[in-house]
Amino acid sequence: MTIEELEIRFGTIAVGKGFITSQQLVDALDVQVRELLVGAKHRLISEILHDLGFLTIDQIGRVLGSMRSYGLSIHS
Repeated sequence: MTIEELEIRFGTIAVGKGFITSQQLVDALDVQVRELLVGAKHRLISEILHDLGFLTIDQIGRVLGSMRSYGLSIHS
């Protein structure tokens, strides 16, 4: 699975858990794309969601835990 697929899965799980809204995920993905277009270093969607104040560190950990329980390989 690619980084992009994992990030989309991360966002989908975060929305499903009620941690963020679909619009917040879209906003974070928009930030990610805009950063890449100007040549900035790729940031994980979890980092962007946290920086925007949409997710706490605890919530990020809970989403990652869910991803592991789904059998998804998580590489930092």
